[in-house]
Amino acid sequence: MFPPQKPQKADYIFLESTYGNRLHPQTNSLFELETIINNTFNKGGTVVIPSFAVERVQTMMYLIWQLKKEDRIPNIPYIIDTPMGISVLDVFKDNRMWHKLSMKECDEMCKIFTLISDFQDSMNAVYDKRPKVVIAASGMITGGRVLSYLEHLIDKPETTVTLVGYQAEGTRGRKLLEGATEIKIYGKYYPVLANILLIESLSAHGDQNDLLNWLSELVVKPKKVFLVHGENEAADELRLKIKECYDFDSQAPFLGQIIEI
Repeated sequence: MFPPQKPQKADYIFLESTYGNRLHPQTNSLFELETIINNTFNKGGTVVIPSFAVERVQTMMYLIWQLKKEDRIPNIPYIIDTPMGISVLDVFKDNRMWHKLSMKECDEMCKIFTLISDFQDSMNAVYDKRPKVVIAASGMITGGRVLSYLEHLIDKPETTVTLVGYQAEGTRGRKLLEGATEIKIYGKYYPVLANILLIESLSAHGDQNDLLNWLSELVVKPKKVFLVHGENEAADELRLKIKECYDFDSQAPFLGQIIEI
C-alpha cells in the first residue's frame, strides 16, 4: 500500500489511538513468518493465521507469495478461507491505483493459494491432516471460519496459531496472547496446547510515532483532536504526547458522551 497522506488543514480531527502508547518493534516480519512456517512444517503441523478479511488477508498473501517465489517455504497447501477476504481481491484488482501491485502480480500471487468460499470445501480443509497454512477470519478470533480450524487444532502441540494484528480486550485472541490454558469455542472448552505467536510488526495500525507524524503538516492549529479507537491508557498517553509535541488540545471521548462542535 502507499503511505497515508497527511492533512494540512482541519478544524477538528478524529485520530485513532490503538497504539498511542507504544512503538512497533523494528523486526523483519518476512523472516518471522518464514521461521514460523518452516518450524511448524518440520513438526508436521498446521499454521493457522486469524486475519481481518480486508487488507490483512491480502497483506499475508503478499508476504507468503514473496517467500514462495524465493523458495524459502515448503510446497504445502496455502489456503485462504474467508469469503469476504476473497471478494475483496476483486476490489484490489479493480482499483490498482490504490496499491503498488500490477494486475500480473495480483494474478501470480493468487495462483499459489487455494481460495475457499464454499462451506463444504472449508470443512474438507479443516479435516485435512496434511501440514498446511490457513488464513481465515476473524482477526481477533471472535467468530468466522477460523473457529472451525481452531476447534480441531488448538489442542495439538504441532499447531501454530500466528496472530498478525491487534487483539482487543475481551477477545479470544487477547486471551490466547495472554497465555490462556483453555479456550471456549461453540460452547465447549478446549485445552490450548498449540504454540501461540504474535508478529507485532504486521499491525496496520500506526504506532505512537506514526500517529504523531501524521499531524506534522497541519498549518493551522485545530480546535480539537478527538482520540478514538483505542483503549483508555493508550489514548491518554497519546493525548499527553500530542500536547507535548504540538500543544494541540486533545480529548478521548467516553462511551455515550455527546459533544457539540
